[in-house]
Amino acid sequence: MYDILIKNGTVVDGTGLETFNGNIAIKDEKMYFVDDDVDANKVIDAQGKIVTPGFIDTHSHSSMLVIEDPYLAPKLFQGITTELVAQDGMGPAPVNDKTVKPWKKAMAGLEGEYEYEWDWRNIEEYLNKVDKLDLGPNIAYLAPHGNLRMVSMGLENRKPTAEEQERMNNELQKAFDAGAFGMSTGMIYPPCVYADIDEFIELGKVIKKNGGVFVTHQRSEADAMLESMDEILKIAREGGCRSHFSHFKICGKNNWDLIPDIIKKLDSAKEEGLTISFDQYPYVAGSTMMSVILPPWVHDGGTDKLIERLNDLDLREKMKKDIKDGIPGWDNFIDFAGLEGIYITFVKNKESEKYVGMNLIELGEATGKDPYDAIFDLIRDEENIIGLVDFYGMEEHIKTFMKRDEQNVCTDGIIGAKPHPRLYGAFARVLGKYCRDEKVFPVEVAIRKMTGKAADTIGLTDRGYLKDGYAADILVIDFNNIKDNGDYTNPKQLATGIDYAIVNGNILIEDGKATPKKAGKVLRFKGR
Repeated sequence: MYDILIKNGTVVDGTGLETFNGNIAIKDEKMYFVDDDVDANKVIDAQGKIVTPGFIDTHSHSSMLVIEDPYLAPKLFQGITTELVAQDGMGPAPVNDKTVKPWKKAMAGLEGEYEYEWDWRNIEEYLNKVDKLDLGPNIAYLAPHGNLRMVSMGLENRKPTAEEQERMNNELQKAFDAGAFGMSTGMIYPPCVYADIDEFIELGKVIKKNGGVFVTHQRSEADAMLESMDEILKIAREGGCRSHFSHFKICGKNNWDLIPDIIKKLDSAKEEGLTISFDQYPYVAGSTMMSVILPPWVHDGGTDKLIERLNDLDLREKMKKDIKDGIPGWDNFIDFAGLEGIYITFVKNKESEKYVGMNLIELGEATGKDPYDAIFDLIRDEENIIGLVDFYGMEEHIKTFMKRDEQNVCTDGIIGAKPHPRLYGAFARVLGKYCRDEKVFPVEVAIRKMTGKAADTIGLTDRGYLKDGYAADILVIDFNNIKDNGDYTNPKQLATGIDYAIVNGNILIEDGKATPKKAGKVLRFKGR
């Protein structure tokens, strides 16, 4: 007797090969292809629907939210059954007693502020805590480079000593021993921004030894993107590790002519035999912490030092000058998006909530200040806990990168009062808008980019495909009606069209409705 039988569906198995009609049975959290006459405690008739592996989000910012809201409905309702967390070099672990307080502040700008106590210090303790929760999706972890650097040498802007580099390497090895799938870094965020290529090459060697993946928000997604890509390719070449670009894009109309050269670099890397991949969210706007608009030197020493500098009028003038003149190699958000193209998405204090949804020009008008001083004051007053959405691209560019073999889908969903709609809709948008409606690629390719390709990228060996004996992470999707429902004005809208979401053999969405229960697990990397 099987637990569940899914019959009469059109199977899209994650390989990219043609669909076929088939029946899938689930027993003891595993799936098997069967005849349609087997006995099961529950039968799901998938006639007219597609049956796929659960989607894998390779760029998620749920590492703190999951403790407060482990069901993670915004992800499940767009079909995500596994999330890869601790992105951009920032995660909840490792920390130590000296760094935990400033790191909470640093993390809050990217993942939100929560009242619960951090009762962990290392990755193993954090993962054990998460594994006890009533998880919806599965959770997989990356070793965050910022944390590794912080516990090894503090938050200073300098090169590590030989001893500190060895300490960092050892911390990374501990992360792999605890089950991390690789290492993430955010080369625009402190303290990751202070690292040079030699530091990353040494860490890359540890990643290679363990079979993991190097996941990076590269140093530039704008003016210096070609040089930034060269850096990542050199790390892949000399470190010998798999390398994965986070949320791949080119920002700013002045840089759109770089796209042919970007494509050439991807093609050359493939010809050279480097293992290069990237993920992408399907929108023309990005989202991150507001403090990225500040020049890199402002961040040196952490949030408390940043606030001190914002209180210094002379340093403020230097910040304005650096923003207006630019700094070589620095992604200047105000330059490529404009003051009018950057919007406030969340704040720390209730009295500032009236500014959420305003762009920086509107913020200046509302406060009666120069827009630069207005946003500097707000970053200071909110203790750096403030988010943004920035408009930088065009639809045709999304499609250009989306079609690449290296691409898989992600949300990069950052929590907030008015978050980017990708948090609720990225996967549904790719499947509905780009695959079904605009026919950018067939459904077999779309599903592969959400499942099998993502699993291969991060090293999941029992998920991402519909195969006998694989983990029963399975979706039944109304392909004709799958839809992302949020927009930038009203983003907190659950996607529709996921009729059933099954995680480890447990039904978490049934007939399009939530059925919260413990289903997800912490997944630990076991090699390739």
